[in-house]
Amino acid sequence: MTMHYSNLKREAAYINGAWVTADDGAVMAVINPADGKLIANVPDLGVASARAAIDAANVAFASWKHTTASARAALLRRWHGLIVEHVDELARLLTLEQGKPLREAKGEVLSAASFFEWYAEEAKRTYGENIPSNSPRTRLLTIKQPIGVVAAITPWNFPISMIARKAAPAIAAGCTIVIKPAEDTPLCALALAALAEEAGIPAGVINVVTTARPVDVGRELCTHPVVRKVSFTGSTPVGKVILGLAAQTVKKASMELGGNAPFIVFDDADLESAVAGALVSKYRNAGQTCICTNRIYVQSGLYERFVARYKQEVEKLRLGAGSDDSTDIGPLINDSAVAKIDGLVRQALEQGAVLNSGGHPALQGPRFYQPTLLTDVDESMEIAHAELFGPVSTVFRFDSEEEVIARANATPYGLAAYVYSRDIGRVWRVSEGLEFGMVGVNEGMISNELTPFGGVKESGLGREGSRHGIDDYLELKYICMGGI
Repeated sequence: MTMHYSNLKREAAYINGAWVTADDGAVMAVINPADGKLIANVPDLGVASARAAIDAANVAFASWKHTTASARAALLRRWHGLIVEHVDELARLLTLEQGKPLREAKGEVLSAASFFEWYAEEAKRTYGENIPSNSPRTRLLTIKQPIGVVAAITPWNFPISMIARKAAPAIAAGCTIVIKPAEDTPLCALALAALAEEAGIPAGVINVVTTARPVDVGRELCTHPVVRKVSFTGSTPVGKVILGLAAQTVKKASMELGGNAPFIVFDDADLESAVAGALVSKYRNAGQTCICTNRIYVQSGLYERFVARYKQEVEKLRLGAGSDDSTDIGPLINDSAVAKIDGLVRQALEQGAVLNSGGHPALQGPRFYQPTLLTDVDESMEIAHAELFGPVSTVFRFDSEEEVIARANATPYGLAAYVYSRDIGRVWRVSEGLEFGMVGVNEGMISNELTPFGGVKESGLGREGSRHGIDDYLELKYICMGGI
């Protein structure tokens, strides 16, 4: 299948309503992970350009914050409509630079669009409150105001939806935003900016800084005093660095960080449902999702049957370029991702895990890895504690409810967890006992714009999506009126 793209493929960054290049002419290559071919060259901007974007956002904020909620909502709805109108083009561009199957890419684009629609509606619901006064001479109330300039640092695994989760509530709240997309996937961010421009969003309200110098540019975004909030999606180690930088000027910070999701299957679970749920949770986007299943815990009475049935389904998965309609699993994002996952698999096998399927780099190309199934895994192995980010399933055996809750919680991460059981009492007990921000019960796909997305412990701070997702872009101001 030949990939086609049109005017949404931009090879310039977007600052203050203009398409710009680097002052020194520096560019960075965007590579198709499926075949290693060059897709585009985009500007490699430095710190000075990041400052220019921040300044533009700050100037725009002075007027943008005074626009009405209904006016901002109208622009967001227009942006949403343009994304839906260009869904096929955006999906092809996403697959081209990120690698995921085209049908998954299309699903991501539509998911991203839903956040713009949702926050167009929530823009009009940022209510304050009247507070019963403690004195007849005063009146007490609160209002919510936009926090200011927002810096958004986004990852490569969902290069459209992760921007939507941040830009939509920020703009709905009356903030302006500077986006630094991942080096591997800048084209999706630039395409969204092109549609924002077409929707009529004013110059400076949204800015996109492309760079191959993420440390320098990221430091500027996180320490510049004008930036009042940082929203980051990525690894926990990088998130800790960003939190430290943001603390220097006491910025509000939202962190959606790493995960180590347990997928717990009890003896009384519906076997076919559990297998299907584990499969979609684990192998979506080649396992490169922060909420994908990392550890599959199966109760002893169902263990052998689950493994046999799951293996059958894993071996049906087809590797290939995301542009091929028959592909289930595309490439990993880069060579180091393949080396990491292969190293973890090799180490687990040396430590006693059993290889049931896959276990090697694939013949389709240097960035492909076989869908892999390891059994007899336990917590003494490094693979039990790593965020895999690859198409590898690890299956653990357990006996009791109390045991599996303790083992599932024995991680510094707390993003997502999954439970399969037909016992409603057990479902409640386990869901409440798991130390995770999100729990899927008899369901492997749990994310949408209606619900709060985020974790606990070292998996993050704050929530994206739902009515709660706009809160981190607002300041709550208390007003005491005397002399009444």
